[in-house]
Amino acid sequence: MTALLRYQTGLLLRSQRWLAPLLLYAAFLGVGVNVGEPVLGALGLTSAALLPVTAWSVRICATQEPAAARNVVAAAAGRGRAHLAALVTGAALPVLVGAVAVLAVTATGDRRGVTALAATTTGLLAAVACALTGAVVGALVSRPFVRAPGWSFAALVLGSLLALVTTGSPAKHAMTALITGARTATADPPWLACAGAVLLAAATAIAACRATARLE
Repeated sequence: MTALLRYQTGLLLRSQRWLAPLLLYAAFLGVGVNVGEPVLGALGLTSAALLPVTAWSVRICATQEPAAARNVVAAAAGRGRAHLAALVTGAALPVLVGAVAVLAVTATGDRRGVTALAATTTGLLAAVACALTGAVVGALVSRPFVRAPGWSFAALVLGSLLALVTTGSPAKHAMTALITGARTATADPPWLACAGAVLLAAATAIAACRATARLE
């Protein structure tokens, strides 16, 4: 699995396709987050912006291989394992970038009434919840479920929006915790949202890998 992750990471970095979602995330933060604003509100936007960015990144990794190369890798390592490596690679980069952003926002935001540790913990858990929810969206709108590029991207946009506003979504639960905390100046780490996102992402990855093995 380590070799597959290195292979997928190398493909992603050499293709420079990671630049587009990264620049989108930077634009979200540049427009929506200001130095010195209440930290929990800023962390809410920092985390929420990760959802569409991660969905886009996962879609890129799931579709970046040429068909011939994909068949060679599948023959060597198994189609399901190869697809899992693509999904993990697509989610890992936004999670790392989001963690750095959370630390930066916590360091520069107004933490009155909230300790640095509480703000950091809350922000990191919310970021993971949103990123993994975005990974679920990205996995469901790419191969083997949606093959047409146009429909795939349209589904990505719609799925990302629904994941942020639908009751029961881990991302919405995490955002609600941050919004409530911003109003009361009380950090409430969204442990349940993060755990739910982990379980949802794992179940989606299993389903996607099994579908890939059967349909491709």
